[in-house]
Amino acid sequence: MGGGLDRRGVLQGMAAAGVAGALGTGSASGQAKAPALFVSHGSPMVALDTDAYPRALKSFGEGVSTAKALVVVSAHWETPGEVRVTTSERPPLVYDFHGFPNALYQLRYAAPGAPSLATDVVGRLNSAGLRAVADGERGLDHGAWVPLLHTFPRATLPVVQVSMPLGASAADIARMGEVLRPLRQEGVLLMGSGGIVHNLRRVNFRQKDASPEPWAQSFDTWVANKLEARDFTGLQSWLDAPNATLAHPRAEHLLPLYFVLGAALPEDRITPVFEGFHHGTLSMRSFALRA
Repeated sequence: MGGGLDRRGVLQGMAAAGVAGALGTGSASGQAKAPALFVSHGSPMVALDTDAYPRALKSFGEGVSTAKALVVVSAHWETPGEVRVTTSERPPLVYDFHGFPNALYQLRYAAPGAPSLATDVVGRLNSAGLRAVADGERGLDHGAWVPLLHTFPRATLPVVQVSMPLGASAADIARMGEVLRPLRQEGVLLMGSGGIVHNLRRVNFRQKDASPEPWAQSFDTWVANKLEARDFTGLQSWLDAPNATLAHPRAEHLLPLYFVLGAALPEDRITPVFEGFHHGTLSMRSFALRA
């Protein structure tokens, strides 16, 4: 995540107009801060569910009146080298899963894109030394559109997705959230989508409501305690947690957590959205940061 193209001209222009102006929604002056949201997105089958987890996402979305757009980091988009940012006016959906019921592939989430906001995101990241480029082809993967389908079902908020650099550390992803944090003041909800515990080799696919495995519960509890203590720096040392490598054989599903924590403000309250497990090992813990 080294230095890159200097986009100060773009950044200065966007800063003068504000993201709200770039989206055609007027001045951002005096606007309440949009929240930051972390969701554990679970199985793609969540898209078809109507139980407590999707209801919790819907309830959260109904309580958000300040958001004018969304910037999403998902566990399912890692890119070698630079950060990539979707610039499509109508981002397609990526059905990046196999072997599921046909009904899942028929689902649509027709949210608009936000090319001006995407350009601003690219500029901010580059100006901070985090090499970023525009991507006009890539759509929204299921880590983005599945939770959004329940959270904002009307699909009216523009969505920009941002990749994670392959091999990035927790501190690297937190830095991305820190750089984009000012967008919250302009009505942009920053969202990370991954999973607090994610080991597909240990998932009980036969029983969605299986009791959580002790090793999965212990890691989830460690994260919950760190969040409650606002020990965001300590959370970056996740390999010191109990059963860390069992909870995450790879870190990609945990890393979006740090994007959200990097976007935290001192006045934020940590608001639970959902707590619980699916399939015995998938922690669905989700929460918001709200000023």
